Amino acid sequence: MPPAVVLLSGGLDSTTTLAIAQAEGFTPYALSFRYGQRHLVELESAQRVASVMGVAEHLIADIDLRRFGGSALTADIPVPKDQPLATMGAGIPITYVPARNTIFLSFALAWAEVLGSSDLFIGVNALDYSGYPDCRPEYLAAYERMANLATAAGVEGRQQLRIHAPLLALTKGQIIQRGLALGIDYGLTSSCYDPGAAGQPCGQCDSCQLRAKGFREAGVPDPLLIRHGQVRGD
Repeated sequence: MPPAVVLLSGGLDSTTTLAIAQAEGFTPYALSFRYGQRHLVELESAQRVASVMGVAEHLIADIDLRRFGGSALTADIPVPKDQPLATMGAGIPITYVPARNTIFLSFALAWAEVLGSSDLFIGVNALDYSGYPDCRPEYLAAYERMANLATAAGVEGRQQLRIHAPLLALTKGQIIQRGLALGIDYGLTSSCYDPGAAGQPCGQCDSCQLRAKGFREAGVPDPLLIRHGQVRGD
């Protein structure tokens, strides 16, 4: 079972990606970040997911993107609420964190070289997403080309890095159906950009709305909402 570095935020998409990596025969090494995000509850979710799903190792890297700001997730900027689903993806929202996936993938690339791994997994999605430029297939293809020029292992021919984005062409509903088939408990995850003190989702931010859309499409209740008493489980 070859090692693979899996970016794990603790959200629905990254958890599904982790399960897919395991199902495809990889030994996952999960990598999360404490980057100054306002929704630190996601790290608690990442720790729960990593523990329950039995990853080989789970690292949480500390970087402070609050120094740069520029995002509602890392600066004193209100998180947008109640935006129409139809307009999501039409522009780049204020919840975009500048260069976040590029930074995260660079950390993952470094760890993969140390582990002797040629495989990185990231849970980006180009269908049901909020317009982030670093979630597009052309971005991932360009990063993969760069990554194979950036390491000693790549230059010496010991590593041919591949970035796996198994959710790229799936809707949120399809992602949830795939995850349920793999036995994921989505009650362990958190997607909200502005959760309450107990980790309860706000239900109004873009991420909450996209998550709710996915569970409607999948035809099942969201176990996270059941856990927080926001919907009934029957």
